[in-house]
Amino acid sequence: MLARVYPVVESAEWVARLLPCGVRLIQLRIKDPQAPLREQIRTAHALCVRAGAQLVVNDYWQLALEEGCDYVHLGQGDLDGADVPALRRAGVRLGISTHDEQELERALALEPDYVALGPIYPTLLKVMPFAPQGLSRIGEWKRRIGSRPLVAIGGLTLERLAGVFAAGADSAAVVNDIVRNADPEARMRAWVAAGEAAA
Repeated sequence: MLARVYPVVESAEWVARLLPCGVRLIQLRIKDPQAPLREQIRTAHALCVRAGAQLVVNDYWQLALEEGCDYVHLGQGDLDGADVPALRRAGVRLGISTHDEQELERALALEPDYVALGPIYPTLLKVMPFAPQGLSRIGEWKRRIGSRPLVAIGGLTLERLAGVFAAGADSAAVVNDIVRNADPEARMRAWVAAGEAAA
C-alpha cells in the first residue's frame, strides 16, 4: 500500500531534508540532464534505506534498476524505451502517469503497481498539454482501476487534500506546496499528519 502522501523533489538534498519529517515514500524527479544522475539516485536511495522509507525514481529506470531502488515512475513517453519485464524480474515496482482514456488503457495493460492521474488542478510546475482533470475524474479513474492505488498529482495543496481523498484518490503526490513553502519541513510534517489522519 502506498503512503497517503508523498513529496516529489529534484535532488538528494531535498530527500535528506524531508525524510526526517515522517516521509515514508518520496519521488526523485531530476529534470537537469547535466546532474550527476547515478550519484543523486544512489545517495537518495541510501538515505531512504536508513530512514525506513521508499524511493520512487522518475524516468531513469535503468539507473533505478541498477541501484536497487523500490519504485520507478514513468510518463507515457518514457514507457516506449523502458524494459518493464526487467523491472518486474528485479522486483522494482512501477507507477505510470495517465492523462486520458487511451493512456489509462495503455498503463493498465502493463499492470502497474499504481496509476497516477494529473494534473488535478492547474500547476505551475510545467506547461501541461492537458487541461486540469478535476476531482470528478479521480472518481472515474478509481472505478476503472479498482483496487490498484490511484495517485493524484498536480496543483495539490494541503487545503485541497481532503477533497482529493474524498474523490477517491489513495495517495497524493505534492511538489510546489512543499518545496516552494517558506518552511518546507513544517509544511511536510503537516502533510504527513493530514495523510495519517485520512488513513
